[in-house]
Amino acid sequence: MAGNGILEVTDGNFDSTVLKSNEPVMIDFWAAWCGPCKALAPIVDEVAAAYQGKIKVGKMDVDASPVTPQRYGVRGIPTLLIFKGGQVQEQIVGLVSRDKIEKALNKHLGQ
Repeated sequence: MAGNGILEVTDGNFDSTVLKSNEPVMIDFWAAWCGPCKALAPIVDEVAAAYQGKIKVGKMDVDASPVTPQRYGVRGIPTLLIFKGGQVQEQIVGLVSRDKIEKALNKHLGQ
């Protein structure tokens, strides 16, 4: 389900891909059976394209990689977590507008 420069993030590559990243990273926690996740996917794709080179965007299938969502207290999906410097800076839960996601990202990019 990952494409458009979107990283496929798993429990195995999470630390190296997200926590050690020099740029902010937004992770979309989703599952194949989740309707709101499917509705959010094109919005996440648009944001990834718009912010290419400024942030990394990754998707994590919570069914395939259950350890990381538990580690960060992800209880509902879709959940977007924005990481900067290895720390969670923001959590956005549910189906939200592109505008809300971009406002959150801009805050952490200093825009």
